[in-house]
Amino acid sequence: MRTLTQELQRHLQAARDDVLRAVEGLSDYDARRPLVASGTNLLGLVKHLCGIELGYLGASVGRPSPVPLPWEDDGSVWESADMWATPDQSREYLLGLYRRAWQHSDESLETLGLDAPASVAWWPEEHRETTLGNLVVRVVAETAQHAGHCEILRETVDGQGSPDAAEMSDEWRASYVGKIQAAADTFRPR
Repeated sequence: MRTLTQELQRHLQAARDDVLRAVEGLSDYDARRPLVASGTNLLGLVKHLCGIELGYLGASVGRPSPVPLPWEDDGSVWESADMWATPDQSREYLLGLYRRAWQHSDESLETLGLDAPASVAWWPEEHRETTLGNLVVRVVAETAQHAGHCEILRETVDGQGSPDAAEMSDEWRASYVGKIQAAADTFRPR
């Protein structure tokens, strides 16, 4: 039977893998371009998750990042610089940074207990003190949420959202979407 730490780590890794799967095989242009009105893009989400992991599961538990995050060092993170890839930040750099962030987070989970004290410097002072366990739950939830965003963004690029999309025939998908549209059409304003 898995421990709670192992179970949390398993869910976190599954969400991490989903994020990477969404970027696989795309051109640099498609991985970087804003795909919705808010500017959300795939490599931006990867970049954002680097900071989430290194901040919550590293710095907040007394384990500073082993790698610099320029957008945090210069303060531009507060202007959303963690949500998009600059031309000088290659896909390989950002994906490597994300994998390094995982390693650092996993080391925190392996060496500290879930009850280990944590302090989140950017939270209001009255709420800063917490535990590694609370933070890992937060990171699992945020990573899973962004993995879902990534899946939808990927689907807008090439129709390949979820991993099981390849198992669906074009005919089945057209029929399925047609049923959904027909149901929605019954509520279309006239």
